[in-house]
Amino acid sequence: MLTRTVIDHTVAAALDEDAPWGDVTCEALIPETAHAHADLIAREAGVFSGGDVFAAAFALTDPSIDVRLLVRDGESFGPGAVLATVTGPARAVLTAERVGLNFVQRMAGIATLTARYVSEVAHTGARIADTRKTTPGLRAFERHAVVSGGGHNHRHSLSDAVMAKDNHLAVLAQRGVSVTAALQGAIARLPHTMHVEVEVDRLDQIDAVLAAGVGTIMLDNFSLADLRAGVAQIAGRATVEASGGVSLDTVRDIAETGVDVISVGALTHSARALDLGLDVRVSAS
Repeated sequence: MLTRTVIDHTVAAALDEDAPWGDVTCEALIPETAHAHADLIAREAGVFSGGDVFAAAFALTDPSIDVRLLVRDGESFGPGAVLATVTGPARAVLTAERVGLNFVQRMAGIATLTARYVSEVAHTGARIADTRKTTPGLRAFERHAVVSGGGHNHRHSLSDAVMAKDNHLAVLAQRGVSVTAALQGAIARLPHTMHVEVEVDRLDQIDAVLAAGVGTIMLDNFSLADLRAGVAQIAGRATVEASGGVSLDTVRDIAETGVDVISVGALTHSARALDLGLDVRVSAS
């Protein structure tokens, strides 16, 4: 979850990385008394995300900077839209500019890409979800952006849900352990609130997993025909998730097979930063 504590900790680290001993350019060239007004401008259409993160970059640099957000996370905008205004000491505004932009451009890019996926499946019952393929240290930011774009979050970490993937099942098979028995034993030991999901890559694996009573079955890299067959085989006895080979060109067809969830790693690992700019005007105090 993108809390204030997470925002402040991560943004402060980014500011320290960018100006570990101060901003020598501003200190050398910009009068200490200069005042700046800046507009966050959209150079292209998109979906906004990261307003609080953008504002934090300036507030942590100088609390006297005033940031006014003109759109909310999740709102769409067109080219030329003014998304926020920034007013304060010119040195501090210029010092925080790149860190603020880096975060908001990245997050808006993810939100915009997510919204495109969500639009492709809007006529179906499928939801678009992210994965753990996130930038280390920035998962909360990127996952917030997915939600801004109308998507949903998968498990947040290895600690909050059981997800047995192909390599887990391979270890069980090598030890001669029944998948059904192993899953039933795990479910018996887990808290009743812990969700269990299992990934399969063949139709003939489904029945053994279903017999264990898991909550979700992921059909990984299935053809469209096999996805339809898998949905029919599971027949509502578990949530059906599709994963692998998902793109904007394929997601509509995947959704129309009847799956419940489509997880898309590209939402976070392949999103392009949106083109946003900060137009700054400096005046004497």
